[in-house]
Amino acid sequence: MSAKIKKGDKVVVITGKDKGKKGAVLAVYPKENRALVQGVNIMKRHTKPSQTTTGGIVSREARINLSNLAIEDPKTGKPTRVGFKTLDDGRKVRVAKASGEMIDG
Repeated sequence: MSAKIKKGDKVVVITGKDKGKKGAVLAVYPKENRALVQGVNIMKRHTKPSQTTTGGIVSREARINLSNLAIEDPKTGKPTRVGFKTLDDGRKVRVAKASGEMIDG
């Protein structure tokens, strides 16, 4: 089965503390059913100083469950569900259910 959310996709958070935020997927973890999204689910990490970095409080993204994300419709920018379609040349592509627009280029 093809993945509905892939690295590089533009997604919208549909539930939780970051509801409504948009970002690009940095990484997907299919076994954990989670993804890392740029600028979403920010956590603060207290780090000790090392030889290369100074210590302090560092903000970074934490993984978010895939069920809390929806692909951004390429036409409207709103969240949409994903369907699949086979093209004439045999390629299987992802399609936005709301507008019918192709997600894969």
